Amino acid sequence: MFQGSVTAMTVFFPLDTARLRLQVDEKRKSKTTHMVLLEIIKEEGLLAPYRGWFPVISSLCCSNFVYFYTFNSLKTVWVKGQHSTTGKDLVVGFVAGVVNVLLTTPLWVVNTRLKLQGAKFRNEDIVPTNYKGIIDAFQQIIRDEGILSLWNGTFPSLLLVFNPAIQFMFYEGLKRQLLKKRMKLSSLDVFIIGAVAKAIATTVTYPMQTVQSILRVNRNLVNPRNRKEATVENLLFYFSNFFSFRRFGIIGLYKGLEAKLLQTVLTAALMFLVYEKLVAATFTVMGLKSVYKH
Repeated sequence: MFQGSVTAMTVFFPLDTARLRLQVDEKRKSKTTHMVLLEIIKEEGLLAPYRGWFPVISSLCCSNFVYFYTFNSLKTVWVKGQHSTTGKDLVVGFVAGVVNVLLTTPLWVVNTRLKLQGAKFRNEDIVPTNYKGIIDAFQQIIRDEGILSLWNGTFPSLLLVFNPAIQFMFYEGLKRQLLKKRMKLSSLDVFIIGAVAKAIATTVTYPMQTVQSILRVNRNLVNPRNRKEATVENLLFYFSNFFSFRRFGIIGLYKGLEAKLLQTVLTAALMFLVYEKLVAATFTVMGLKSVYKH
């Protein structure tokens, strides 16, 4: 699972860089993924789209381990040989997501800052940073902003646990439907249902991802004169009134969705493919019934 996630994230990492720039830098004229990437390369260098790769990969590995370990452990305890249902998958996915958020949010706050370090922003409200690495970023954030700043964006992140929960709900549901019609799922089947499940989850929850990115980067972006008012409610009001309706319409809450869909859908599809292959191989080695079969 980790190998699949790392490979997919590395291949599609520039798409995530473009998504983050579109979310936090509203004054950027380029609004499409390829134009933003070309702009970044021209202004910041060929490797700029991969800035912050190591912190993101580290966070991804930790996050995936926490989520899948919790998800499978809870599912094993709850189901206990019974048939799994869509409702159970959703509940287990939600609980696993909450545990994941509470444990790994500091990592994501740090890697978001590192990804944007050295970027050429159009928005003057973004405060430049000068971190030497992951450890130094942790130290500076705690020293200058307080330890609780490492959990900036936790509330929207908790709401976003519905993303993997919805993803797994649709993934498991689609898989069960296909297994009613055939004895074994092909690699293409797993790839497609993984992509469909992630696309649905990403589209439904994307507005909160935009809010989450803003909070992680700099709370001052909402109201530079009053940090205490940088709440999720104010952020949503700010986006819906300023970005969405006054500038871009409802699309304002979905800035960067194109890049996010390309990156996460392809990543999730590849990740699920590797995941199912590893699980099937493990069951084969143990002499047990494969999850691919009835």
